[in-house]
Amino acid sequence: MTQTSGPAPVLSTGAGADARAQRSDAIDEWLEKLFFKACDGTSNAALVAVGGLGRQECAPRSDLDLVLLHPGGPGDEAAADEIGSRLWYQIWDAKFALDHSTRSPGQALDLARQDLKVALGLLDARLIAGNADLLAGLHAAAVTQWRREARHLLPALRTLTAQRWKAHGELAFLLEGDVKESRGGLRDFGVLRAIGFAGVADGPRPAVRGAHRTLLDVRDTLHAVRGRRVDRLLAQDRDEVAELLGLGDRDEVLRRIAESARTIAYASDDAWRAVERWSAPSTRGHQERRPLARDVVEQRGEVVLARAAVTPRPEPSLPLRVAAAAARADLPISHATLEWLGGFAGPMPDPWPAPARAALLTLLGSGPSMIEVWEACDRYGLVVNWLPEWARVRSLPQHNPVHLFTVDRHLVETARQAAGLTRDVDRPDLLVLCGLLHDIGKGLPGDHSIVGAPIAAAVAERLGLDAADVAQVEKVVRLHLLIPDTATRRDLSDPQTIATVAGAVGDASTLSLLHALARADAAATGPAAWSDWKGRLIGDLVRHVDRALDTGVVAPPPSPAAALTVPKQLPAVQLETDLVSVTATDRRGLLAAVAGCLSLHRLDVVTADTATVDGVARMVCAVQPRYGGEVDREAVTSDLRRAVTGDLPVAERLAARERSTRRSGAGLAPPRVVWQPSSAATDATVLELRATDTPGLLFRVASALEDLGADVRSTRISTLGGEVVDAFYLAGELDADARSRVAAAVLSAATAA
Repeated sequence: MTQTSGPAPVLSTGAGADARAQRSDAIDEWLEKLFFKACDGTSNAALVAVGGLGRQECAPRSDLDLVLLHPGGPGDEAAADEIGSRLWYQIWDAKFALDHSTRSPGQALDLARQDLKVALGLLDARLIAGNADLLAGLHAAAVTQWRREARHLLPALRTLTAQRWKAHGELAFLLEGDVKESRGGLRDFGVLRAIGFAGVADGPRPAVRGAHRTLLDVRDTLHAVRGRRVDRLLAQDRDEVAELLGLGDRDEVLRRIAESARTIAYASDDAWRAVERWSAPSTRGHQERRPLARDVVEQRGEVVLARAAVTPRPEPSLPLRVAAAAARADLPISHATLEWLGGFAGPMPDPWPAPARAALLTLLGSGPSMIEVWEACDRYGLVVNWLPEWARVRSLPQHNPVHLFTVDRHLVETARQAAGLTRDVDRPDLLVLCGLLHDIGKGLPGDHSIVGAPIAAAVAERLGLDAADVAQVEKVVRLHLLIPDTATRRDLSDPQTIATVAGAVGDASTLSLLHALARADAAATGPAAWSDWKGRLIGDLVRHVDRALDTGVVAPPPSPAAALTVPKQLPAVQLETDLVSVTATDRRGLLAAVAGCLSLHRLDVVTADTATVDGVARMVCAVQPRYGGEVDREAVTSDLRRAVTGDLPVAERLAARERSTRRSGAGLAPPRVVWQPSSAATDATVLELRATDTPGLLFRVASALEDLGADVRSTRISTLGGEVVDAFYLAGELDADARSRVAAAVLSAATAA
C-alpha cells in the first residue's frame, strides 16, 4: 500500500531568484517528509538532489533529479531499494517528472568515471534529508576525483559541448533558440562551473552570473506560459513572456536573451582556451612570441600586443589592426589584450586614417575566422567605437522567421559570405563593406533599404572613401533587394522588366556587386531564403540585364508558355523535376484548376506563365514540394489531366484540406493589394497580393480573377517564411473602377480560408 505524507506542494509559477528559492524550499520540505515517512526515521541513507533542484534553480515545470544514497554495507542496498519503492511512487503520483537512482558512494564515484552527466551532477549534489555525513564524504571525493581526472574528463566534456552547440546553434543570434542547450545557454553556465571545480580557470564572474539569472527568469516564464517543461522560446510566446518579465515588448525579450547568451558564450570560449593551455605540454622559461603584424604577436595560441605597442596613448587604428591580424591568423585575441584595448583605445578620427580603413577591410574579407574576432571585439566595446551605428542594431531581432539570426549577426554573416565571392566582382572591398552595412537601416521607420542607404554612405565617408566609392556604397545598399525581388516577383520575359532593372543599376560593376550581395545575403539569412529555382531566376535576370547594359538592346528570354509546342491530342501534361507544362483547350478557371491540383499534391507554384492562341492555352509552372520529399509523378499527371477538363473536384478537395489544417488568424496582418506603376510591365497591369501563405491561396485568388474575366498572363509567387508576395500580370490597362473591383475580389479570396 502506498504511504502518503500530505499533499504535493503547490509551486509558484513566478520568475526570479525569490520564486525559485520558494519552489526549492517547498519541494525540499515535502520530500523530507516523504523520506522520513518511507524509512520510518531509522535509515542511515540520504536523499540527495542533483540537477536543477540540487542547484536550487527549480523552474515551475522542472523535473526532479534525486539520488537515494546508502552506505554500501551488507543489506544497505536492499534496505535502500525498499525505501525507494515507497518514495518514488509517491513522487510520480504527485505528477512530478522524476529521474532517480539508488547508489552507494563507491558506486556513484565509479559511474562518474564513465558518465559525464553523473560526474557533473555530483558536483551540484545537495542534501534533502538523512545522513549528512554520507553526502559530505561523497561530495568531497567527487570533487577530488573530478580534479584528479580532469585531463581526460575535460576533453570529453569539450567534445560533448561542441556537439551540443552544433545541434542547437548559438542562442545569442537565434530567433527561436533553446535557452538551455544552445551555445551561451544555461547548460554552458554549468560547464563553466565544472571547469572552475577542476581548478583550471576561475569560476563565473559576476556579469556571467547575472546573465545566468536572466536566462533562468526567461525559462521560468516560458514554463508558466506553456504550462509544461519547455526550453525553446517560440515567436508566439514572446509577448506573454515579455509581460510576465515586466519588459517593454517582445523584442526586448530577445535582446536580453542575446546579451546574456553572448556573455556566457564569451566566458565559455575564454574558459576552454584556458583548458587548452593547461592541458598542453608545459613550456618553461621564455614564451616564444611570433610576429603577426606591426605591433601584434602570437603567444601560446593567442593574439597579444607587442611590448612596444603598450603606450599611454595607443594609435587609434591599433584595435582594428589587432583584429585584422587575429582574423587572418585564425587565432583568438587574448582576454587581457581586449581589456586593455577596450580601456585605452581612443575614439576613431574622422575621416579614418588609411591603416584603420585597410585593417577593417582586411578583417571583413577574412571569411569565417572574422566571426569570432568581431564578436570578441564587440564584447569589449570596440565595434561601437569603430561604428557608432552598431549600437542600434546590436542584438536587434528580425521579424521574419526566414531569418536565423539577429540583425547584427546577419550583417556579419553576410560580410563573411561576401568574402567568398570577392573574385566575382570588380570591387571586392566595397562588396564586403556593403555586406556589413546592407541592413543597417533595420529598426528605423520606413523601408530599411531606403533609410539605410544614407547611413551606409555616412559610414563610408567617415571611413575615408572617396566620393565615387561613397556613392557606390549608397547605391548598392539602396538597391540591394532589387535583383532578388525582381527575379521572384516580375515576369522576366517582359522587356520592361529588364529595362527597368538596367535603368536602375546603370552599369555592369554595380550589377556584379548587387548579384554577389544578393547571394551572400540569402546565404546569411538561412536555408529558406534560397532555392535552386530562385538562383536560376536571379542568374537569368542578371544575364539579360548585363547584356542590355553592354549592348543597349533589351532582349529578354521568350515566355516559357509561348515556347510550348501544341500536340495533336489535348490535354497534354508534362512533369519534370521542378516544371509542370500543361497544354489544353482554353476555358475559364484553367489556371485556378492547375494551381489547385498542384496544391492538393503539396506542390507550391513558384511561377506560372500562360499564353493562349487560337483557343489553346499553354501554361508552364515552376513548382517545389511544400515539405520536401518525392513527388508521385503518375498521380500528379493523372490528376492534372482531370483538373484541366473539369473532371476533378478541385475546389471541394481543397476546402476539405483547409478545414482540417486551418490555422488561427489571430494576430496576423491583414492581406494587402498593391498596384504597381504602369511602367512595371508591357501591355499589362501588375497586381501584388501580400498575405499570409496558405496552401490554397493561389487557387482562390486565380478563381476570383477568372470569375471577373481578368486575363492573367503570368504570375510570380515569392514566399518568405509564412508570408507571400504574389504578383499577377493582368493583360491590358485597368481603370480605377476595374482596379477597385479586382482588389476587392482578391482580398475576399485571400481571407476566405
